[in-house]
Amino acid sequence: MMVPLADLLLSPDDMAAVDREAAASSIDSYGLMERAGQAVAASALRHFPGALRFVVLCGPGNNGGDGYVAARALRQSGANVELFHLADPERLKGDAARAFADCPVKGEAIVQYAPRAGDVVIDAIFGAGLTRPIPAEVEAVITRVGEADIPVIAIDLPSGLDGASGQILGAAFRAKRTVTFMTRKPGHLLLPGRDLCGELEVFDIGIPARIVRAHADNLIGENTPAQWQAEIPLAGADTHKYKRGHLVVFSGGPNATGAARMSAMAGLKAGAGLVTIASPLEAMAVNAGLLTAVMLHAVDDEASLRAWLADQRLSTFILGPGFGAGEKARQFCLSLTDRHLVLDADGITSFRDCPQQLFDAFAEGPTRLVLTPHEGEFGRLFPDIAADASLNKVDKARAAAARAHAAIIYKGADSVIAAPDGRALINANAPPWLATAGSGDVLAGIVGGLMAQGAPAFEAAAAGVWLHGLAGQHAGKGLTAEDLVASVKPL
Repeated sequence: MMVPLADLLLSPDDMAAVDREAAASSIDSYGLMERAGQAVAASALRHFPGALRFVVLCGPGNNGGDGYVAARALRQSGANVELFHLADPERLKGDAARAFADCPVKGEAIVQYAPRAGDVVIDAIFGAGLTRPIPAEVEAVITRVGEADIPVIAIDLPSGLDGASGQILGAAFRAKRTVTFMTRKPGHLLLPGRDLCGELEVFDIGIPARIVRAHADNLIGENTPAQWQAEIPLAGADTHKYKRGHLVVFSGGPNATGAARMSAMAGLKAGAGLVTIASPLEAMAVNAGLLTAVMLHAVDDEASLRAWLADQRLSTFILGPGFGAGEKARQFCLSLTDRHLVLDADGITSFRDCPQQLFDAFAEGPTRLVLTPHEGEFGRLFPDIAADASLNKVDKARAAAARAHAAIIYKGADSVIAAPDGRALINANAPPWLATAGSGDVLAGIVGGLMAQGAPAFEAAAAGVWLHGLAGQHAGKGLTAEDLVASVKPL
């Protein structure tokens, strides 16, 4: 199925290449700017009909050109419009110079803008292409607008945001709405950019789809069911519990059993046919008293684990939640290199001093390993990648996945799921109240449950993150991990 244009993600550099090819194809580039500016003006009039004054802030490039068109369109509609510009507009070139020349609204220097009640600001200063810290005069305007709580409509991306990473370059507007064109950028989905964009509109200004698709990185997108649903096995009429896979979750000691039970129940809810908690002998009584649908098996050391692994129906394992970090976790993990493994929490930390040992163990054959690091755990396994300021979160996740030969869930409010072959998805459906104790244990269980049913590692990871977010939405604010498990639904 072909992904709709509005669902593609193009980096600012890719979008610039689209613009250049459109111009080289004899497409009227000023006509594209005209449609972009008119779309912004229409959005402003539609969503802010009570504005007393539209204030258009124009920058020194094509984003500013869009602003000049929007200012003209708003003036022609009868709205009260004032315009402020960064740098000397007489030095503009190309389409932006033409837009300035066609604009009947005379502007002042941007430092002259003083917000007042009833204003709506149209931010046409930089857009998505900014890669350096914003100048002081723009930072001062951003501060004044924020302090006055003036609504902002951003063209392409709020000025001050990096369109590739979503990171703030000194300061950035917090927009009520953002109007972008043809496709979204990673900065629209990655935090903090996603929060600063407000409501996002993607407007088709008429660049041919063939040109946009030719420059799109088809390996990157938003995490939605369309990206992975075809790879998630569906239960048929002839299914039975063994066809749906056997998931094993390792438990910690008697004082640390809850995390494993949370993962196990999530795996069962996600559709695994059977789920067993592998428990040390000293924790058997605690686990036995709290389990019903989940089975229990004593595994006290590496020898007992290897003996149990003679049963090839044990297909997928989760190691880490509440398990404890150290040599035992490493031994257990390295005993499972021919099985599917979700390595979480303490399991990840156990390899902080020897990450390559883990990577080498799963390096051959199809991807069987899923790693679920949060920011700190990612830095423990991939310290050089984490420290590389030139990489955005997607770049880091992709580099880590390639190195580890694993599907990576780089967790956070903007979790990124990456595969060794370069595929990466940005998740955007997770509500903020998922940030609670035990939430990660539930995620590991969902992913493990999907893998047990035969889903490939990357697709299981992406589907698991999305289902985790959906469960959080259903459970609602104030959820506990127990509420979250109860809200998990299979596909």
